[in-house]
Amino acid sequence: MGITKQNVAGGGGNSSGVEVMPDMYSASLSMYAASLQKPPVAPAAGGFFKISRRKLLKNLEVNSAERISSWVDSMKASSPTHVKAAPRSLTEDHSSSWMLHHPSALDMFEQIIDASQGKQIVMFLDYDGTLSPIVDDPDQAFMSKKMRATVKKLARCFPTAIVSGRCRDKVYSFVRLGELYYAGSHGMDIKGPAKGSKYKKGDQSVLFQPASEFLPMIDEVYKKLVEKTKSTPGAKVENNKFCVSVHFRRVDEKEWTELAQQVRSVIKEYPKLRLTQGRKVLEIRPTIKWDKGKALEFLLESLGFANCTNVFPVYIGDDRTDEDAFKILRDRGQGFGIIVSKFPKETNASYSLQEPEEASHEFFTTFG
Repeated sequence: MGITKQNVAGGGGNSSGVEVMPDMYSASLSMYAASLQKPPVAPAAGGFFKISRRKLLKNLEVNSAERISSWVDSMKASSPTHVKAAPRSLTEDHSSSWMLHHPSALDMFEQIIDASQGKQIVMFLDYDGTLSPIVDDPDQAFMSKKMRATVKKLARCFPTAIVSGRCRDKVYSFVRLGELYYAGSHGMDIKGPAKGSKYKKGDQSVLFQPASEFLPMIDEVYKKLVEKTKSTPGAKVENNKFCVSVHFRRVDEKEWTELAQQVRSVIKEYPKLRLTQGRKVLEIRPTIKWDKGKALEFLLESLGFANCTNVFPVYIGDDRTDEDAFKILRDRGQGFGIIVSKFPKETNASYSLQEPEEASHEFFTTFG
């Protein structure tokens, strides 16, 4: 697919500009079983999200209590400690059923290699929870020397990209490998290899920043959120350049409602921004149709593989935001996605790996 200005600007969404994604693992087993048979609905494409400022403010005022409650419920659902208990036999059946649909990438390694024969493998890797463990302080999410050496080895064999919700510069400071592609801010800030990659195209370094016009707005919202949330112990606001992350991993659950209200009080004034949620984090980002899936397509095109049938993309990630990339691979019918998770959850990935980072390291070592 050609990447143009038209297909960068976003498509349809809800009128409130708020996107709260429930944790499917907390749903009932019967609902989950049904979901396995029903493919996800593809998002609408083209144009900005159609958001009426008047309607947004009206909805936020009239339904603010329900909205905040919904946010808090989703925040609780993102914690494995809130998974509803089920009889052991049902839990085991659920896990077995999920593994049938998403078998271990390690167990299926020979089949994966067979499928990639004669094709150019391209590696896409999330950072937090995939290359590094999930930690309470996001500034301490360091990858191990062992993992860095493994990723360096991968990059010698295949074009390799890190695709993260973090600011690109922050991810680079963690990884410190100049031969990789980096897509920060959920793919809204893409830069090619600085050195040492035989896959580098020409001298261009910065490849794409589709949300540049939002930088002043993002910076403004970041400052407001820092001020607004400073009364909530444990809350951490992170400026990821093209998006703002409000981490609540260290916030007492009793304070989550207050934190959600604080975030709402800021973003209700910005109809061109939307709220999404990751693992113990609320994220505010522009309402453009750009995500990790679009970043994957852009990078494949940049590498000259846009319309190739002999390319084999592999995307490994653990977060809801990685689902956009998993779905792109399913729709293309090329390569596969691998979900890194201890728990069964609805996903577009084909295979799975267990946390923590050692599981990913074992697969990378075998694959490289």
